[in-house]
Amino acid sequence: MKILALDSSGLIASVAVVEDENLLAEYTVNYKKTHSQTLMGMLDEIVRMTELELGTLDAIAVAGGPGSFTGLRIGSATAKGLGLAIGKPIIKIPTVDALAYNLCGAKGLVCPMMDARRNQVYTGIFRFEGNCLITVKEQMAADVMEVIEILNAQKEQVTFLGDGIPVYRNKIEENMTAPCYFAPPHLNKQRAGAVASLAEIYFREGKTESAAEHVPEYLRLSQAERERREKEQLKND
Repeated sequence: MKILALDSSGLIASVAVVEDENLLAEYTVNYKKTHSQTLMGMLDEIVRMTELELGTLDAIAVAGGPGSFTGLRIGSATAKGLGLAIGKPIIKIPTVDALAYNLCGAKGLVCPMMDARRNQVYTGIFRFEGNCLITVKEQMAADVMEVIEILNAQKEQVTFLGDGIPVYRNKIEENMTAPCYFAPPHLNKQRAGAVASLAEIYFREGKTESAAEHVPEYLRLSQAERERREKEQLKND
């Protein structure tokens, strides 16, 4: 089984290839450039360095949301284009599930947090049974304090990760009553290697879709759509 994975759901762009539970290559960049500038170049470099023939892939995996609206569109468009070109299925991996999978085997609860602005995060709550990812609370967009209250009620240690942590770490530390920890830098952001690893499991379980069917999962309206609704509501009031 050989899977190409893409993740451009947040600030980081990441591309990886996994074959039979062996990570062949991973290219991750988190530095001041847009995904439209970096993702295809990174993909080309991975293909060149691993001498990858795209036709030998079994599937293309992509972080399917939630996350940055623009980033998700770029990742999904790239995956769809490749899938249509080479006739391979898409494996859509929930972004926060892949983030949590960075900490495979961690004790207690794992809580990824992606900054969704307006004091909200894209998040979910997970635990591991051995190497198996167990969903305690499915991915959602929620207020940070609401998430903290849910976690405190669990009365278990929690490990946090994601690009929302630098934004909300003080609030977490001030309000968490359960023991909390924060993932180190090499594990605390999106990685296509984690997307690829979960995709192998999904593929074996038959959780694929055609390139034509694939759409990202945003979880909430874009800022422009929210502002338009707010204006319409004001007019109606």
